[in-house]
Amino acid sequence: MDGVVLVGDEEGESGMAGDVRAQVVVVGGGPVGLVVACELAGYGVRTVVVEERGGVSARPKATTLHARAVQCLVRRGYLAGLPGGRTASAPTRCGFHFAGIPGMDMCAPALEPPPVLKCEQERLERHFEARALAAGAVILRGLRVTGVRQGPEGVRVTAEGRHGPVTCTARYAVGADGARSVVREQAGFACRSYPATVSALAGDVRLEEPGALRPGWHRTERGWIVVKNIDEPADIDGTTGAGGVRLRTLNCTGAHRGRQLPPTLEELRREVAWITGREVAMGRARWLSRFSDFSRIARSYRAGRILLAGDAAHVHFPIGGQGLSAGVLDALGLGWKLALAVRGAAAPGLLDSYDQERRPAAQRVIDNTRAQLALMRPDAGLDPLRTLFGELLARGGEGEGGVLASMVSAQDTVLPARTADPSPWEGRFLPNTELATPQGRTDVIRLLAGGSPLLLLSGADGGRWEAQARPWAGLLRVVRVRAASPALPGGAVLVRPDGYVGWAAGAGPLAPALRTYFREDTGEGRDEGMGEGTGEGSGRGEGREREEPDTRATSTSTSTSTSTATGTGTVTDAGVDAGAGVVAGVGAGVGDAARGAVR
Repeated sequence: MDGVVLVGDEEGESGMAGDVRAQVVVVGGGPVGLVVACELAGYGVRTVVVEERGGVSARPKATTLHARAVQCLVRRGYLAGLPGGRTASAPTRCGFHFAGIPGMDMCAPALEPPPVLKCEQERLERHFEARALAAGAVILRGLRVTGVRQGPEGVRVTAEGRHGPVTCTARYAVGADGARSVVREQAGFACRSYPATVSALAGDVRLEEPGALRPGWHRTERGWIVVKNIDEPADIDGTTGAGGVRLRTLNCTGAHRGRQLPPTLEELRREVAWITGREVAMGRARWLSRFSDFSRIARSYRAGRILLAGDAAHVHFPIGGQGLSAGVLDALGLGWKLALAVRGAAAPGLLDSYDQERRPAAQRVIDNTRAQLALMRPDAGLDPLRTLFGELLARGGEGEGGVLASMVSAQDTVLPARTADPSPWEGRFLPNTELATPQGRTDVIRLLAGGSPLLLLSGADGGRWEAQARPWAGLLRVVRVRAASPALPGGAVLVRPDGYVGWAAGAGPLAPALRTYFREDTGEGRDEGMGEGTGEGSGRGEGREREEPDTRATSTSTSTSTSTATGTGTVTDAGVDAGAGVVAGVGAGVGDAARGAVR
């Protein structure tokens, strides 16, 4: 992988603290930004992640990944070593809720992981960070982005660190910097917003009387209390406290007038007392947070060379644990397309299809969370409707409950067709299935782990399809399957790196379908740039540029510091040496060094 280039001031204290040149800069080092970095670096794209926080936050956030996000992650090998990332030989199911109404059955087919993965965001973040670093990405921490500008040749991101300003220049930038995205604001993305109508609080607190609040979802005539028992950490004196709960409140009387103000423990006490109708003594809070049902979605996820993902692109009321999954699916839908664009292998319009596929999915999440909130409002007139939904959920399986579960888990997602004559399979997710090949037995998950588009062939017509695919031989992975399989419609199927079907036999020819995704000439030297159909707010141009030369050979780095091995690279006083594909000037002082990354 060609190196990310950092050039620092010789003194390290005056003027600019560091210049960074890469192919893609990802702003935001949360789970979404890190998965984007995993994808890009895994495809050989020089990638830098810029993150304001000095380290991974231990603050509780999202804990749920739903079925389609889990299925896509496991196909890319990103869940290895995490609980819930293993496939099951038989169909699996898990109880969940809709609008606080229990009884929704989340299901996953055989040979797939369980439909719900419960994992603290902190652990996921550390896991994805390690994967990104191992793939060769550089993570710069402690940098607050202050400016984002783009031109015909690339994007310039400026940031402030403890040693002064840092400038990152790249061919593309991805804004994965959360709901208050600087990238979104600086790049001028237009958005559609839905104003807040409720107020909510969350926090980890200790109850003075353990058991004063029962675990579960509790609706009163004034709102909701959601309680989960948690393991309390040891006190300063080493003793472990009892009565620790993760608490959420929902007040439906209106939006909080001071919703930008930090909440206090006293405010949480008052809110709990008002909703429950009784005082509940609380001894301390480990953390507190305020949220609402304010929702927003960018009207386009792409503006020229700048793209948005995760909460930077869309936010919604956090009911049903859909936010993290939606963001991860953004990352997995964007990563391979952007990598192909950087490498000059993407067909015209492929990068625009990221917006066309992922924005409708986010709008659907916003709509279903608003519908769930409508059911949660403490109006007695809604009781018959809640009863009806409870009955529908109880039907599960292929009934109405299954429809809702498929929607929340995103397993009902069908992507818009890209070919002129699509088959019924195009845009659908290819289930995992065992396959017999000349090299031995395997399955779809293992075949996709390398990240290449996959052409699966079986039957007598395999040679014909393979001949049509020959111009893309350097890009496609072609696998012959010994026996016909129901998972291979018509004996041939093109599988995208994210697991969705791009083409299947029985429709139009294969070659035109491949041209909608990939250039026939996949040599380096072109990208989509500012070219055809680059989305709202973008410029237009030829959309081609030369690949940047490998600048490692011309670096003027003169670091002679003793280095310490760190797996994918070596950290020195100046940063990471060229063993990790990174060049740093003496005293560059860029951010805080993460393992295998750059200071």
